[in-house]
Amino acid sequence: MMVAGLGCRRGARAEDVAAAIARALHGAGRQPADLARLATSAAKAEEPGLRAAAAALGLPLDAVPQPDLLAAAPGCLSHSARVLAEAGVPSLAEAAALASAGPGARLLGPRVAVARAATCALAETTP
Repeated sequence: MMVAGLGCRRGARAEDVAAAIARALHGAGRQPADLARLATSAAKAEEPGLRAAAAALGLPLDAVPQPDLLAAAPGCLSHSARVLAEAGVPSLAEAAALASAGPGARLLGPRVAVARAATCALAETTP
Protein backbone atom coordinates (compact mmCIF):
# COMPACT_ATOMS: atom_id res chain seq x y z
CA MET A 1 0.00 0.00 0.00
CA MET A 2 1.32 3.43 -0.95
CA VAL A 3 0.37 6.76 0.65
CA ALA A 4 1.18 10.28 -0.53
CA GLY A 5 1.91 12.51 2.44
CA LEU A 6 1.28 16.20 1.85
CA GLY A 7 2.32 19.49 3.33
CA CYS A 8 1.43 22.95 2.10
CA ARG A 9 1.42 26.61 2.90
CA ARG A 10 -1.92 28.10 3.84
CA GLY A 11 -3.99 28.74 0.72
CA ALA A 12 -1.92 26.49 -1.57
CA ARG A 13 -3.61 25.91 -4.90
CA ALA A 14 -4.91 22.44 -5.81
CA GLU A 15 -2.78 22.64 -8.97
CA ASP A 16 0.39 22.98 -6.90
CA VAL A 17 -0.62 20.06 -4.68
CA ALA A 18 -1.39 17.93 -7.74
CA ALA A 19 1.95 18.89 -9.29
CA ALA A 20 3.80 17.84 -6.11
CA ILE A 21 2.03 14.48 -6.14
CA ALA A 22 2.80 13.99 -9.83
CA ARG A 23 6.46 14.89 -9.34
CA ALA A 24 6.82 12.48 -6.41
CA LEU A 25 5.14 9.67 -8.34
CA HIS A 26 7.31 10.29 -11.41
CA GLY A 27 10.47 10.28 -9.29
CA ALA A 28 9.49 6.94 -7.77
CA GLY A 29 8.46 5.43 -11.09
CA ARG A 30 4.88 5.04 -9.88
CA GLN A 31 1.42 5.92 -11.16
CA PRO A 32 -1.55 7.66 -9.50
CA ALA A 33 -3.39 4.31 -9.54
CA ASP A 34 -0.75 2.98 -7.11
CA LEU A 35 -1.93 5.37 -4.37
CA ALA A 36 -4.30 4.14 -1.66
CA ARG A 37 -4.83 7.56 -0.07
CA LEU A 38 -3.39 10.98 0.65
CA ALA A 39 -2.41 12.10 4.14
CA THR A 40 -1.62 15.32 5.97
CA SER A 41 -1.79 16.63 9.52
CA ALA A 42 -5.14 17.02 11.20
CA ALA A 43 -4.33 20.74 11.36
CA LYS A 44 -4.02 20.97 7.54
CA ALA A 45 -6.80 18.57 6.55
CA GLU A 46 -9.32 21.33 5.81
CA GLU A 47 -7.02 23.21 3.39
CA PRO A 48 -9.09 23.65 0.21
CA GLY A 49 -6.14 22.87 -2.09
CA LEU A 50 -5.48 19.54 -0.36
CA ARG A 51 -9.16 18.57 -0.35
CA ALA A 52 -9.56 19.51 -4.03
CA ALA A 53 -6.49 17.49 -5.04
CA ALA A 54 -7.81 14.46 -3.14
CA ALA A 55 -11.22 14.82 -4.78
CA ALA A 56 -9.65 15.13 -8.24
CA LEU A 57 -7.76 11.87 -7.68
CA GLY A 58 -10.78 10.19 -6.12
CA LEU A 59 -8.78 9.39 -2.98
CA PRO A 60 -9.49 9.86 0.72
CA LEU A 61 -7.48 12.44 2.64
CA ASP A 62 -6.29 11.00 5.96
CA ALA A 63 -6.06 13.61 8.75
CA VAL A 64 -3.15 12.31 10.83
CA PRO A 65 -3.25 13.26 14.53
CA GLN A 66 -0.25 15.11 15.96
CA PRO A 67 0.90 12.23 18.22
CA ASP A 68 1.11 9.94 15.17
CA LEU A 69 3.12 12.54 13.24
CA LEU A 70 5.53 12.87 16.15
CA ALA A 71 5.92 9.08 16.37
CA ALA A 72 6.78 8.95 12.65
CA ALA A 73 9.21 11.91 12.75
CA PRO A 74 12.38 9.85 13.37
CA GLY A 75 11.86 8.23 9.95
CA CYS A 76 11.90 11.55 8.09
CA LEU A 77 14.66 12.10 5.52
CA SER A 78 14.20 15.86 5.07
CA HIS A 79 14.50 18.58 7.70
CA SER A 80 12.92 22.02 7.48
CA ALA A 81 13.42 24.41 10.38
CA ARG A 82 10.22 26.27 9.38
CA VAL A 83 8.13 23.08 9.37
CA LEU A 84 9.69 21.90 12.62
CA ALA A 85 8.71 25.20 14.26
CA GLU A 86 5.17 25.15 12.83
CA ALA A 87 4.27 21.45 12.82
CA GLY A 88 6.69 19.92 15.32
CA VAL A 89 8.14 17.47 12.77
CA PRO A 90 11.08 17.84 10.37
CA SER A 91 8.90 17.18 7.30
CA LEU A 92 5.12 17.21 7.43
CA ALA A 93 4.77 15.37 4.11
CA GLU A 94 7.16 12.61 5.14
CA ALA A 95 5.78 12.19 8.66
CA ALA A 96 2.18 12.11 7.36
CA ALA A 97 3.05 9.52 4.70
CA LEU A 98 4.84 7.27 7.19
CA ALA A 99 2.16 7.58 9.87
CA SER A 100 -0.72 6.95 7.48
CA ALA A 101 0.97 4.00 5.76
CA GLY A 102 1.34 2.30 9.13
CA PRO A 103 3.88 0.10 10.91
CA GLY A 104 6.82 -0.96 8.79
CA ALA A 105 6.29 1.83 6.26
CA ARG A 106 9.30 3.20 4.41
CA LEU A 107 9.74 6.39 2.43
CA LEU A 108 10.39 5.96 -1.29
CA GLY A 109 12.61 9.06 -1.17
CA PRO A 110 12.72 12.53 0.33
CA ARG A 111 9.79 14.90 -0.11
CA VAL A 112 9.50 16.98 -3.25
CA ALA A 113 8.37 20.61 -3.29
CA VAL A 114 6.47 22.60 -5.91
CA ALA A 115 6.34 26.39 -6.14
CA ARG A 116 7.31 26.71 -2.46
CA ALA A 117 3.63 25.97 -1.86
CA ALA A 118 3.19 22.20 -1.57
CA THR A 119 5.27 19.15 -0.69
CA CYS A 120 4.70 15.46 -1.25
CA ALA A 121 6.41 12.32 0.03
CA LEU A 122 5.53 8.72 -0.74
CA ALA A 123 5.58 5.93 1.83
CA GLU A 124 4.86 2.28 1.26
CA THR A 125 4.20 -0.83 3.28
CA THR A 126 4.53 -4.29 1.88
CA PRO A 127 1.76 -6.80 2.56
